[in-house]
Amino acid sequence: MIEAIFQYEFLQNAVVAGLIIGIIAPLLGVFIVVRRLSLIADALSHVTLAGIAGSLYISQMVPALALLNPIYLGIVASVTGSLFIERLRRVYKHYEELAIPIIMSGGIGISAIFISLAHGFTTDLMSYLFGSVSAVSRADLYVVIAIAFVVLVFLRIFYKELFVLSFDEEYSKASGLPSKAIHILFMIVTALVIAASMRIVGILLVSSLMTLPVAAAMRIAKGFKQTMIYAILFGEGAVIIGLVSAFYLDLAPGGTIVVTSIVILLLVIWLKKLYYTLQRTGVEV
Repeated sequence: MIEAIFQYEFLQNAVVAGLIIGIIAPLLGVFIVVRRLSLIADALSHVTLAGIAGSLYISQMVPALALLNPIYLGIVASVTGSLFIERLRRVYKHYEELAIPIIMSGGIGISAIFISLAHGFTTDLMSYLFGSVSAVSRADLYVVIAIAFVVLVFLRIFYKELFVLSFDEEYSKASGLPSKAIHILFMIVTALVIAASMRIVGILLVSSLMTLPVAAAMRIAKGFKQTMIYAILFGEGAVIIGLVSAFYLDLAPGGTIVVTSIVILLLVIWLKKLYYTLQRTGVEV
């Protein structure tokens, strides 16, 4: 595969994009998991699907827009969905979790409408649903790089505020932090990461890359920053192994990446259990 990377541009795009996503998805996922917002990633992924399906349908109806990259409308849909979720969370103050199924249902419904209206883009849609090594264009890679830059700058500027907001939202409000504004920005950045990851991992599986490496990291990490480091390592490991497996076995990279993430999680849980068992029996580890 290493030789093929130097020969084929699409492999270069897929590998670089995958490595970047392997960093930003788990990195942002740590805050998502700690804030108990894991299902929001699923909701936004379905809204992104609506944008992608809409873009593919429009490109069929308007030939002049055939060259428009569907990822752009997917980003718009994802960001819009994140803003709607935040708005609904304020409407249903005592039942904030209702915002997630409402937006998710809307995304699925709109996607189904566009898919039923259009015919003939099954292959394109499948690559967005489950990822594709060959479908990552240079334009997609530039979008991923730009979004990664936005994510890293956002986390660099608001790391302390996000940390406080994640562990004690009431204290953050009492201390005068602009919690609402930061939360809205956080939702927008999450939407951008989901949209950026769909080419490699796939829309239906992208939330897994934001949560599974974090779940594995939380089993062995001894602090928040350590959790972030382990999550990135597990995320990168899953992406690399997943992309190599997808290349040689001709499979959808989203599936191989997610299955690899699950294997890593199960392995970490087993090793942790083995560690405690050996400690109880008096064996030095």
